[in-house]
Amino acid sequence: MLIETENTPNPATVKFLPGRAVMGTGTRDFASPEEAEASPLADALFGLGDVTGVFFGSDFISVTIAPGAEWNDVKPEILSILLDHFSANMPLFAPGSAAGIAVPAEEDDFSDDPEDAEIVAQIRELIDTRVRPAVANDGGDIVYRGFDKGTVYLRMHGACSGCPSSTATLKNGIEQLLKHYVPEVTEVRAI
Repeated sequence: MLIETENTPNPATVKFLPGRAVMGTGTRDFASPEEAEASPLADALFGLGDVTGVFFGSDFISVTIAPGAEWNDVKPEILSILLDHFSANMPLFAPGSAAGIAVPAEEDDFSDDPEDAEIVAQIRELIDTRVRPAVANDGGDIVYRGFDKGTVYLRMHGACSGCPSSTATLKNGIEQLLKHYVPEVTEVRAI
């Protein structure tokens, strides 16, 4: 099995491509060792000590390392864990009953005004069809969180979270795209 790697715009994050599906649908972001306990793979990666973030995309895993850590030291260990995991066809998530699964509500969720339903639908479609595929190519994800008085609120995950160029991407790319197609949009903010 060959696992390819790609650098991302975030120098602390590398995208690993195992050549097969990682998440069937959706994405999953692990920002702490405690969150990673739900996944044997994420847990093993955090166990290396220098890993500060793990993100599962449709066909990739993005790994973020701590400031001061060197990719030359960490990458071989990450590749070894990924090779062992995928070669053995191990599960991505720990087994358990649905009773043990809790999805915390995002504290930054907005209740969209029902009068804005058409605008929100346009925004969501643009994000899902134009923004998210491009961001996934860089090892991250951007998720719609809300729309209020002309401002679109987005949450960044994976390589996008903490990336030095994410503000430029947000303002020069995503904001301009949304303003062009949805005139009601006046600003885009990351939360």
